[in-house]
Amino acid sequence: MRALKVIEGPFRLLFAARAASALGDQLVPVALSFAVLDLTGSVGDLGLVLGARTAALIVFVLIGGVWADRLSRKHVMLSADAVRMLAQGASAALLLGGAARVWELVALQAAYGAAEGFFGPASIAIVPDTVPAAKLQEANALLGLTENAAAVLGPALAGVIVAVAGAGWGLAADGATFAVGIALLLPMRTGEAAAGGAARARAGMLTELRAGWHAFRARSWLWITVLFFTLYMGLVYAPYQVLGPQIARTSLGGAGAWAAISAALGVGAVGGGLIGLRWKPVHPLRATFLVFAVSGPALLLGLAVHAPLPALLAVAFLDGAASSVFNALWFTAQHAEIPPGELSRVSSWDYLGTLVLSPAGLAVTGPIALAIGFSATLYGAGALSFALTVAVLLVPAVRNFAPRARAGAAGQ
Repeated sequence: MRALKVIEGPFRLLFAARAASALGDQLVPVALSFAVLDLTGSVGDLGLVLGARTAALIVFVLIGGVWADRLSRKHVMLSADAVRMLAQGASAALLLGGAARVWELVALQAAYGAAEGFFGPASIAIVPDTVPAAKLQEANALLGLTENAAAVLGPALAGVIVAVAGAGWGLAADGATFAVGIALLLPMRTGEAAAGGAARARAGMLTELRAGWHAFRARSWLWITVLFFTLYMGLVYAPYQVLGPQIARTSLGGAGAWAAISAALGVGAVGGGLIGLRWKPVHPLRATFLVFAVSGPALLLGLAVHAPLPALLAVAFLDGAASSVFNALWFTAQHAEIPPGELSRVSSWDYLGTLVLSPAGLAVTGPIALAIGFSATLYGAGALSFALTVAVLLVPAVRNFAPRARAGAAGQ
C-alpha cells in the first residue's frame, strides 16, 4: 500500500501513459503476427515485418537517448507516441481495407520502431522528474509491475480481438492506446532539469556515445552478459517469435493458443517482478542464469515436439518469471555499479547490444525452418540456449559478480 502513495501529481499521468503504451506494445506480437500470416501465409514475410521494427529501433535508440537529454523528454515522448499512433493506424487501415502489401507493413513497422527508439530512453529518464528522490524505487517498481501486467492482459486482449474481429482491428486498438497516452501526457508538468541537458548537448553527440561505450566496455560482467543476450535474442528468441505463432496456428488451435502462451509469460513475469523486489542473492547473475538454463530450452523444445498446451503454459510461466527476476536484479546491479552520470549512456549500449542481432535472426529463421524443418530449427535453438547459458556461467566475472551496496543507489 505504501507504494500506491507514489501515484500522485505528475507521476500519476506518466504512470497511466506508460501503462497505455505498454498495453499497446503487448497487442502487437499477436495482432501483427496473425495479420501477416493471414495476408501471405509466409513465416519469411513475418520475419521481415517483425525484423523491420527491431532494426529501426536499433538504428535510432542511441540517437534517441542523446536527444532525450537535450530536449524536453515529455515532448520527445509525445512525438514518438504520435508517430506510433499514425503507423499503427495506417497499418490497420490497409489491412481492414484489404489492400495491404508486405512492403507497406515493413515500412510502417520500421517507423514504429524508430519512434520506439526515442520513446524508451525518454520515458525512463523522465521518471526522476516526476517523483521525489526518496520515492524513486517505489515508482520504478510500480512501472515494472505495470509493464508485466500489460504482458498478461495485452496478448489475451489481442487474441480476443483477432479471433472475433480480425488482426487489423488489433492494430487499430494498438494505435488507440497511443492516442490515450498523448492525452495523458499533454497536461503533465515536470521539473525537468534543462541545465543538465544543455551541458550534455555541448559535449557533442559522438563524444557522449564514445564515453558511454568506454564505460560499458570497462565492466566485464556487463559486456559479457550483454553479449550473451545479443546471441540469445538473435539465435534463440527469434526462432521462438517467428515459428511459435505458426505452430500455434497449425497444431495448438490458433491465435487463442499463442495468446495464452504469451499471457502465461506475462503472468510469470508479474510473479517474478514481485520476487525481484525482495530477493537479493549475493551473486544475482549466477542465480538467474541457472534458472535460464532450464526455462529457455524447455519452452523451445516443448514447441518443437508440439507438447500439449497446458505443459507449454507451465514452462512459459517459469520462463516469464525468470526473465522478470533477471531484469529486477540486472537494473539494480547497474544502479549500484555505474555512476549516475554514465548510467543512461551505458544503458543505451546495453539496449543496442541486446537487440543488434534480432533483425537478422528474424529474417533468416523462416528460410532456415523451410530448409530443415520447424522442429529441427527449434531443437537447434533450444540446444543453443542451453550452451550459451552454460558458457556465460563459466565466466568468473559473471558467475561471481556481487554488486556493491551504495547508499541511495536504488531507483536512480
